[in-house]
Amino acid sequence: MEETRRGLRARLLAARDAADPAIRSEWSASIAASLLTLLVPFTGRILGFYWPHRGEYDPLEIANAVIASGGKCALPVVIEPRLPLEFREWHPMVEMMPGKLSYGIPHPAGGDPVVPDVMLIPLVGFDARGYRLGYGGGYFDRTLAALDPRPRTIGVGFELGRLPTIAPQPHDIALDLIVTEAGIFPSGESLRP
Repeated sequence: MEETRRGLRARLLAARDAADPAIRSEWSASIAASLLTLLVPFTGRILGFYWPHRGEYDPLEIANAVIASGGKCALPVVIEPRLPLEFREWHPMVEMMPGKLSYGIPHPAGGDPVVPDVMLIPLVGFDARGYRLGYGGGYFDRTLAALDPRPRTIGVGFELGRLPTIAPQPHDIALDLIVTEAGIFPSGESLRP
């Protein structure tokens, strides 16, 4: 089954890379509008988000809006291979460094661990049941399994990643919501206070 997931991942990443930048920009604007509806204001809570990588939707605009509305933001850090992620507070003035264990993706250079109330999680692929296909490291699933209480989760990606099924494995954890340029699924949800 993992070979099938590897093949799906490669095909979806190639499709995302091939998407016209102007169209991807339109998709991103639609995603941002949906996320703002879901999240802002975010007073007194912590949003875990991700630093954009390989053509993913860029959530920095949302992170800045959350901070401006009285919330806090945090980025994941890979501390050790095959362990849950650690989240550290982020704002535009935080010193960043490239991740040694995470494809060089930047993360806060220091800071105490925090636990997000809501997490934005990038999607390579996804299905209607809320299961996510990522890059294959399993970090988000391990992190969600370790957190109690578990934060609300929002998968963020493009419709080109929608699949009939990702063939979820026993360790896969379904997300609460999926946001794409087509909207919020399931619709009618809000994570605002």
